[in-house]
Amino acid sequence: MFNVLLGVMFGQRPTDMFSGYRAFSRRFVKSFPFSAQGFEIETELAVHSLELRVPTAEIAMKYRARPEGSASELNKWRGGLRILRAIATLFRDVRPLPFFGILSLPATAGLLLGGEVGVEYMRTRLVPRLPTAVLATGLMLLASLSLVSGPILDSGASCATRWNSKSTTV
Repeated sequence: MFNVLLGVMFGQRPTDMFSGYRAFSRRFVKSFPFSAQGFEIETELAVHSLELRVPTAEIAMKYRARPEGSASELNKWRGGLRILRAIATLFRDVRPLPFFGILSLPATAGLLLGGEVGVEYMRTRLVPRLPTAVLATGLMLLASLSLVSGPILDSGASCATRWNSKSTTV
């Protein structure tokens, strides 16, 4: 599920982003911003390699079952939620235009709600549903801010990506 989600959000999908064995070039390691703890580091590594478009290879390995009598100490729900949060944060940081574009979708609801109130106002010169008008205004403000923020942040993210890719390929 996480591999599919990463593929949808970032355009490429690793076969298994949680495989623990990895080898990196010195340049990749120097460009990697270590900020995560736990399994989020694997998510950051996968997104960073997708962002820099570095060539990757996956080698199939045999998997052995856990020895009898041992149990995993991992909490799959807590770990899964932390990974989802990391993917959302990285999506916001790496691809801000689509992220803020999704946040601007409430504009549709704001237009529908505000349209009804506006038509009623034009017909009667009264605003009988003030809470709906306030909600529509808030949704439209959120959508407008998202539509303006997305391209601005995206231009900064593309500059950072170009700079990082140049520094890792030199």
